[in-house]
Amino acid sequence: MLTGTLAAAGGMLLPVTVSAADAEPLGDHGVDSELRALLREVDRRRVEANVRRLVGFGTRHTLSSQTDPVRGIGAARDWIHAELSRHAERSGGRMTVALQSYVQPPAPPRIPTETTITNVVATLRGTTAPERVYVITAHYDSRVTDVNNFTADAPGADDDASGVSVIMEVARVLSTHPTAATVVCAAVAGEEQGLFGSNFMATQFKAAGTDVQGMFSNDIVGSSTAEDGSRDPHTIRLFAEGVPTAETPAEANTRRSVGGENDSSSRQLSRFVDDVARRSGAGLDVRVIWRRDRYLRGSDHISFLQQGYPAGRFTEPAEIFAHQHQDVRVENGVQFGDLIEFCDFDYITRVAKLNLATMFSLAQAPGTPKNVRIITANLTNATDLAWNRGTEPDLAGYEIVWRETTEADWTHVIRVGDVTAAHVDISKDNVFFGVRAVNRAGRRSPVAFPVPAAS
Repeated sequence: MLTGTLAAAGGMLLPVTVSAADAEPLGDHGVDSELRALLREVDRRRVEANVRRLVGFGTRHTLSSQTDPVRGIGAARDWIHAELSRHAERSGGRMTVALQSYVQPPAPPRIPTETTITNVVATLRGTTAPERVYVITAHYDSRVTDVNNFTADAPGADDDASGVSVIMEVARVLSTHPTAATVVCAAVAGEEQGLFGSNFMATQFKAAGTDVQGMFSNDIVGSSTAEDGSRDPHTIRLFAEGVPTAETPAEANTRRSVGGENDSSSRQLSRFVDDVARRSGAGLDVRVIWRRDRYLRGSDHISFLQQGYPAGRFTEPAEIFAHQHQDVRVENGVQFGDLIEFCDFDYITRVAKLNLATMFSLAQAPGTPKNVRIITANLTNATDLAWNRGTEPDLAGYEIVWRETTEADWTHVIRVGDVTAAHVDISKDNVFFGVRAVNRAGRRSPVAFPVPAAS
């Protein structure tokens, strides 16, 4: 049974002792009625209109005109900024919209001349934990077969007007729904030329010491049809790396010693999303793919992974490559090009709902526990865990989760209350442990995987 005291002593919360008998099957948290009500505000007509407007700029190539008012990346940038600014007017000052620009020096072969790269960033400041940040992005630039051809029509309907429409709709809905933590919805440029816009954003966050606790790229989320004509309109892939991109040699040694290949912060984030999808009624099953991205491809989440932030990539269930990175043409009766007629707007609407559910759930829950340790000072057949207490005003306490090492997901939970340490009579040598925070509304954070420590 759970024993010990939960009282504070000398500013510290004393540990509790728990046993295997206190564990319960993890299960799910049931239907989230508040979340389902929020998702009803997602407007399919707006989602479609956004995609059509972006396609209407002819090309959004990073090297295209930045001054033409009707064609090119500059016109698209200004329209996105104007739309997000209009949504911000409904936010009571909580949402701000900025053009985040820098001058990229020549970076052959894809940036042959000095080029201004501009991200359009909508920031919805949190009410009680604004220092904690969650980010969704999509890239608004487009391309054709020749990656440096900036004059040809490059509709970019699926890749990635679909994703930009998603983040714009999320920003619109959240503009009137305050969240505890800060949510950033950003349309980034330069992705097709080499992730330039997202790299600048991620490095700016890192330089400022921003606590980005989760990031998702929405890239190619516009179609539910595969090359063979089959459809899967209720599945989305979420790519989540295991071995962290930014892992140091010391961290790699620790991971190898404890077997943490499947417990990176990005993997914990993907488990959180899978749970949200089941509870929210967004209409999508999340197929988590345990790798950083597809073969020969990469998206803007990689820029955040390189800075050590947990991140993943949403993308449609199966891709038709004739509709990506192609000149618009017909060959042997086959239509090539990223055209709007290949988009499934009902599907994109579901993707918007899943993103909204994910951002709202993360921002309303407590932050992921910090400094979670598994104490390895002595050889024992039990487990001692410790962590820092969060600062959220509605924090209710913590839960310890565990699973067999051969299981893909957490299977058991032990509720330990508002403490910062716990002694568990289960051997740390035999199972994996994690810790998550819970607030008074019953919202749970992503799990934090412990690292070995002496105290």
